[in-house]
Amino acid sequence: MLKWTAIIVVALVVLVALVALIGMFLPKGHRASRTVVYSAPPESVYAAISDFAKFPEWRSGVTTVEMLSNDERNTRFREDGPHGPVTYKVEERQPGTRLVTRIDDPSLPFGGKWTLDVKPVPGGTELTITEDGEIYNPIFRVVSKVVFSPYTTIDTYQADLGKRLTRT
Repeated sequence: MLKWTAIIVVALVVLVALVALIGMFLPKGHRASRTVVYSAPPESVYAAISDFAKFPEWRSGVTTVEMLSNDERNTRFREDGPHGPVTYKVEERQPGTRLVTRIDDPSLPFGGKWTLDVKPVPGGTELTITEDGEIYNPIFRVVSKVVFSPYTTIDTYQADLGKRLTRT
């Protein structure tokens, strides 16, 4: 019995080491982008995506948002959701057309930014969300490639936004 336990432990250590080695060769960064058209005016879309304090009202999984600072030069907020508390900062704001938010917490095993581009189109508004993400831990990189889609969070956000826009 002790022999089999030792074999299993060694096999698990080798497996973890192999996954970590593979992860070291995977790129730290990734890019994912999706575009959706809503039958709402651009002003409504931009108002919803830039009113961070109201995210818990319409974003599934987001339970609270704490505004840490909120002015034109320095907007930071902490969102509590499926990944625990995450602090963000607004990196770029072009009212009505573009919003760029970045994760502002170096203690997390992931980071990156979201670029949200709002564009009027006949009958509504086109919203393109581009995620430029980074996964720092090589083991998490492998897991994210095998288990998770880089589009899941974007798809959920855009679906939740669609529901929000039909209620207003």
